[in-house]
Amino acid sequence: MSDADMVRAAIAAAGAADPRDVPVGAVVFDSAGRELARAANAREALGDPTAHAEILALRRAAEVHGDGWRLEDATLAVTLEPCTMCAGALVLARVGRLVFGAWEPKTGAVGSLWDVVRDRRLNHRPDVRGGILEQECATLLDNFFHTQR
Repeated sequence: MSDADMVRAAIAAAGAADPRDVPVGAVVFDSAGRELARAANAREALGDPTAHAEILALRRAAEVHGDGWRLEDATLAVTLEPCTMCAGALVLARVGRLVFGAWEPKTGAVGSLWDVVRDRRLNHRPDVRGGILEQECATLLDNFFHTQR
């Protein structure tokens, strides 16, 4: 499965977000490209500040993955560059690869504002590829925020 296909799956996952939540989607794939889990942002729907799509998808993937919480051979695909919380979570889960769509210059922690995932002081650094289907992912956000104004 290509990186673009994985981000397309994340775009589809974002469609499940509650209308009050920012439409961010995340999907975790195993090393063979099989989907382990998917989620959309649910902070508003759940009243939970940690209910970002990445966190929810990582939790679900850890429940079904054979090695418990370690997701070393997994790829996390997400529509938006992860924030510091989500970047930290994917490092702690030892996710093998991260692919994402739109860059987030205000809160991004995978190269935009911070670069948590490549910090040499940490014990795990996933492979990262950003900007996959960037315009499609950015359009999801633009449309959401346009309706909020």
